[in-house]
Amino acid sequence: MLRLAAIFLVFGVMLLAGEPIKALAQSAPPTEARTIGVLFIREIQDRPLPLSLLDIPPPDDGIAGARLALADNNNTGRFLGQEFRLDVIESAKADELLAEAESRVATGQHFLVLDVRPQTVLRLADALKGKDVLLFNAGAPDENLREEDCRANVLHTSPSRAMLADALAQYLVWKQWRRWFLVRGTQPEDQAFAEAVRRAAKRFGGRIVEERAFSDEGGSRRADGGHEQIQLQIPVFTQNAAAHDVVVLADEAGLFGEYFPFRTWEARPVVGTQGLTATSWHPALEQWGATQFQNRFRRSANRTMRPLDYDAWLAVRSIGEAAARRRSTAFAEIAAYLRSAEFDVAGFKGQKLTFRDWNGQLREPILIATPKIPVSVSPQPGFLHQFSTLDTLGLDRPETKCRL
Repeated sequence: MLRLAAIFLVFGVMLLAGEPIKALAQSAPPTEARTIGVLFIREIQDRPLPLSLLDIPPPDDGIAGARLALADNNNTGRFLGQEFRLDVIESAKADELLAEAESRVATGQHFLVLDVRPQTVLRLADALKGKDVLLFNAGAPDENLREEDCRANVLHTSPSRAMLADALAQYLVWKQWRRWFLVRGTQPEDQAFAEAVRRAAKRFGGRIVEERAFSDEGGSRRADGGHEQIQLQIPVFTQNAAAHDVVVLADEAGLFGEYFPFRTWEARPVVGTQGLTATSWHPALEQWGATQFQNRFRRSANRTMRPLDYDAWLAVRSIGEAAARRRSTAFAEIAAYLRSAEFDVAGFKGQKLTFRDWNGQLREPILIATPKIPVSVSPQPGFLHQFSTLDTLGLDRPETKCRL
């Protein structure tokens, strides 16, 4: 006993003196951090000004989400000898982005997060084919990127239009609002969303009772008396429509959709791209630990999180999760694990998120929300699937045209 007490006494004295205890225990050598670089590529796009000044995207839209994920990855990585670095390149010219991406890949950059036009996604994927590169599409919902134009080196954290339309359709059918009056814009994106709505109606038992095209000529928003013109225009446009439960808008460009709520001829809910919408994220979500996540983002970015922020966060966070699980910074190991059945990532949505092996699309619940608050989450109760209810959203394995 006296001998043991003496040992503890010596131990305490050495600690107080700040001396390393080399004689009692050899300290482990420090682990050298191995760096994993992530490149965020943004294509500056000339988009029309939103109808509401509240909807103007912040300059760091998407980038702020990637930065938060970087901090999350490094919090875990420092215990594993892993360090994550984020670089950002931006340009309005796709050729410049392509050249810079190829240059960065040549110097060892393996993971690219994209907020670019759909055609630029394909150009980057084709230019980098056969190299140790994995691209994450965080900004393009286009179906062809997941289907006939899918690429083996691309994963998608942005939900597809089909996923968004299916999520909304499930909620409408669950509410027994089965008769839809579809109003679409004239832009290509509007046509694409309208097609997704038609498919969702057929798939889940909705019925498009009438479809009309709305041509926005602009000029009313800032003109004196503009609201009076709109107040007269929208009721006239929606007058004499077939009996319907909801007005479904397809206005991705945001040129007219905000004019419809509370102005239609008949008092009906407005849903789709405006009104009640389907989205990957909402700044008022509080369930599943999201409050703490929202607060961390607000402290980091000095604003609320937008869907593009969340989609970019998921991309970078997936890389970190795979690196931590595999305890590796090797590209081949991380890329293979991301595509494997063992991979999943927590996304503050109440269940694990995974990538579909047939087209690289992330499976995730989709929020149904007003501008102020989430209303529901799809998949809705009663919509079943033999493998995962998340696969009721978007194109399922038997439907896909993708051949990886």
